[in-house]
Parts: sequence; C-alpha cells; structure tokens
Amino acid sequence: MKKETMSGLFMLVIRRDLMLAMRRRADVLTTLIFFVMVVSLFPLGVGPEMDMLRKMAPGVLWVAALLSSMLSLGRLFSADHLDGTLEQMMLAPQSLSMLVLGKMVAHWMVSGLPLVLMAPVLGIQFDMSAEALGVLIIGLLLGTPILSMIGGIGAALTLGLRGGGVLLSLLVLPLCIPVLIFGTGAVEAVSTGLSVASHLSLLGALLVLALAFTPWVTAQALRISME
Repeated sequence: MKKETMSGLFMLVIRRDLMLAMRRRADVLTTLIFFVMVVSLFPLGVGPEMDMLRKMAPGVLWVAALLSSMLSLGRLFSADHLDGTLEQMMLAPQSLSMLVLGKMVAHWMVSGLPLVLMAPVLGIQFDMSAEALGVLIIGLLLGTPILSMIGGIGAALTLGLRGGGVLLSLLVLPLCIPVLIFGTGAVEAVSTGLSVASHLSLLGALLVLALAFTPWVTAQALRISME
C-alpha cells in the first residue's frame, strides 16, 4: 500500500508541475527559443563551409542545450518556496527525495524534452548525417535528464538567495562538463568511424548515478536552505 501511495504521489507531483508549466507557457517557450537562436546564429556567423559546420555541430548543440536548460533551473523550487508548498512537502510523511525526483522529471519534460525534439531539425543546418542525428538524439535523451538533476542540487542550494542565478551557474556548470564531453564525443565518433557505444554507455552510467544520488542530495540541500 505504501509503495502504491509513493508511486501515486510521484505521478501527482509530475502532473501538478506540468499543469503549472502550461499556465506559464512563456517560460517554456523562452527556453526553446533561446536554444533555437543560439544554434541558428552559428551557421550565420561562421559561414557556409560545411566541413567546419559539421565539426562544430556536436559542441554547439550540446552547449546550447546546457545553457538553455539552466534558464529554467531557478524556477524549479522558487514558486513552491514562495507559496508554502515546499514546506508542506517537507512535512509530508512520504520521502522528500521521491517528491524532488518528481519535480526533476517534470522539469526535464518541460525544458529538456523539447530541446531533444528540436535538435535534429537544427542539426540539419550543420549538414549532419542521419546517423549523427540519431546518435545526437540518443545522447540528449540520456544527458539532458542529468542536467536537470544536477541543476536541481544547485537550485536547492541557492534557494532564496539574492543573486542566486549567478551562483547557480557557477555551481552547476563545472558538474555538467562530463555530460558535455561524452555527449559531443558520441556524435564526433560517428564522423571518425569509431564506436559510439563507449560514450553512450558512460552517459547511461552517469544517468543511473544521478537517479540514485541527486534526489537525496537535493532533498538534504532543501532542508539546509529552509532552516
């Protein structure tokens, strides 16, 4: 019975955050528009040299995805903190880590999943091959949830602080470098003829580690910030 209650509460948190996000469509569109603009400006600035664009494509798309996902991290817990919902979550008998994981999943569905769906369309601007686009999608599906979960730790630590957005960036960006390296390396391996399995396996391992540890760490950071 307890397991069913936890799973039901987990889904309830996701559904609630998605409904709130749909009421703030401007925030959701801001992340996606920023991603599209950053990626689209590079071909215009560099020029029509396809060889150079193909080499730049993995790094440009991954860096743009990282920066775009960070735009909405500050709002991950701030609204719940202001209206008192976060305090009620902390007082609930259920695990705070599970509630936090639900919020992270909802954040990824709102900010990360649209970037994954848009990335192949933008990759065509860089003359990426179909195989490279497929690896890019798989890499982003594995990597963008990690960005949301790592970002959740930073959002919890900077909750309620003045100028927290800058501090959040300083905390989160260094931790996201391994995701950036393995994500771009997987796409680059396609063009060099190497196996992409190692890079994707490492991304998968990072995702499992993030699922195991980041909800608990974020929950502890929230308790510290609320004291």
